[in-house]
Amino acid sequence: MKLNDPEIDNLFGADGSLTERQKKILQSAIECFADQGYAGTSTKEIATRAGVAEGTIFRHYRTKKDLLMTIVKPVMIRFMAPFIINDLNKVLDRDFDQFEDFLRAMIENRKDFIRNNLKLIRILLQEIPFHPELKDQFVEHVGKNIFERMIQIISHYQNKGQIIDMEPKTVLRLTLSSIGSYFLARYTIFPEADWEDEKEIEETIRFLIRGLSPN
Repeated sequence: MKLNDPEIDNLFGADGSLTERQKKILQSAIECFADQGYAGTSTKEIATRAGVAEGTIFRHYRTKKDLLMTIVKPVMIRFMAPFIINDLNKVLDRDFDQFEDFLRAMIENRKDFIRNNLKLIRILLQEIPFHPELKDQFVEHVGKNIFERMIQIISHYQNKGQIIDMEPKTVLRLTLSSIGSYFLARYTIFPEADWEDEKEIEETIRFLIRGLSPN
């Protein structure tokens, strides 16, 4: 995913304060961080890809981490949080008769979202475990808004007798862990592997249904 100038302005400089060099630096950093990870990227590489001197980066951003935070925090607050919530509500607001159908719709919804925003999401997936402030941002702007809705949905299917009598928070953790591990492997760890997406999704659903079924 390559952001154009209006998208860069919208995310990082809505007040029109960004220079052309800053836009190039931000675009270059997004691509480098997504492809190589934060630890594996040098400011020299970012500068080379942006076509600017390395010193130019430090005139705008004090450190490489400052550059990372400049990218991730606005992405989380202005873009990812509302888009994740609004997009996910397309599934959460529907009344699926079977928990299995809900899971399938959830996975398909998230798959499309990740595919359309891959580079920015890859940065978040790669860096959140290593930067507590990013995790805090995610919980604050995304997690709290989704968590209670998911707990209510799980309780709904438990009341229908489709999910084992288990603490809803535990059911949610097991469900998200299984789905999340598929997405992490598919789009971050082994993106070039010969994936059979439909088969993988159905096997993930089957695994969850077998494990969570009261029968």
